[in-house]
Amino acid sequence: MTTLQRTPFYQSHLDNNGKIVDFSGWELPIHYGSQIDEHEAVRTDAGMFDVSHMVITDVEGAQAKAWLQKLLANDVAKLKTVGKALYSGMLNADGGVIDDLIVYLINEEETQYRIISNAATRDKDLAQFNKVAEDFDVRLTERPELAILAVQGPKAVAKLKRAKPAWADTLDALKPFVGADLTDIEGNDWFVARTGYTGEDGVEVILHGDHASDFYKLLLEHEIKPAGLGARDTLRMEAGMNLYGHDMDDTVSPYECNMGWTLALKDDRDFVGREALVAKRKQSQEEGSAMKQVGLLLETRGVLREGMSVTINQGTDKESSGIITSGTFSPTLKQSIAIARVPESVTDEDTVQVDLRGKGKFVDVRVLKLPFVRNGAKQFD
Repeated sequence: MTTLQRTPFYQSHLDNNGKIVDFSGWELPIHYGSQIDEHEAVRTDAGMFDVSHMVITDVEGAQAKAWLQKLLANDVAKLKTVGKALYSGMLNADGGVIDDLIVYLINEEETQYRIISNAATRDKDLAQFNKVAEDFDVRLTERPELAILAVQGPKAVAKLKRAKPAWADTLDALKPFVGADLTDIEGNDWFVARTGYTGEDGVEVILHGDHASDFYKLLLEHEIKPAGLGARDTLRMEAGMNLYGHDMDDTVSPYECNMGWTLALKDDRDFVGREALVAKRKQSQEEGSAMKQVGLLLETRGVLREGMSVTINQGTDKESSGIITSGTFSPTLKQSIAIARVPESVTDEDTVQVDLRGKGKFVDVRVLKLPFVRNGAKQFD
């Protein structure tokens, strides 16, 4: 039997009555008593999530930039200033998504970068990193001793500044998708970035695991509410953000999971998967089989669930189908929502149905452009 791993915040979760579950081999809190309360705290105030299970890989070497340009579908040449972050898919040779990740530029010489990738895909990610690195002068160092705490919500930055007054100038200067080294303030291994997975303002703080417990306690003292995996999932769904293994995987093209905007195709850079990606995209468009990602809103009672089939133009000569890749009840909207993969030809005008109970009783569902909620506000009429 595989032993589950624990983050440096594990005791903090227990001390705050966190209900621990197995998540990708890690013991993490699903909630601390009320998933709804935790969700609403992040939407209206401030909450914090332990995301230390994410994989941190530091990259260094004369060809670090060239390696990343080969490895990733997005282009790290877009990173013009130290601390800037880039979201990208890492593709396989067939153009499917091995993982989605964030990469930061760490120095002006473009010889140091940091990658944050998913825990569930750790082994295959590291295998791909190393496979591509065989042809480059680059060194990869995994950093399991580091922890990550996401502090999210409209009041998150203000409360963090009260907890850490010395960070105020740094936090005020941070723009979205930019990070800053806090070494001069806190010492080694402290880093803060204006990033997140909730559709709200906030930051993610990287720190050495030895400081995790004290940092967590400090934020509690400044009324930042602990939040678990349950709230993290409903928040990211409302924000229209993908979850790997659900909304995309090795068999799904970036075009099929709303990641087409991350593809840097304007020059002839030869990244892994480019040739197959472009060829399959052209073929699917010519055949009329291209798929895309949309949001679905259920305006009647019931809950949309992952795996439910979506029928478009039911009973007509244009009937086609799609599938729900993530579904839940939205605490903010008080309605059920879903992320779905459907034919690219689908528009908001089409009639879309879902068989909620698998008994052939179809219910009309509204098609929407993602996200559903951003910065606490509904994004549709």
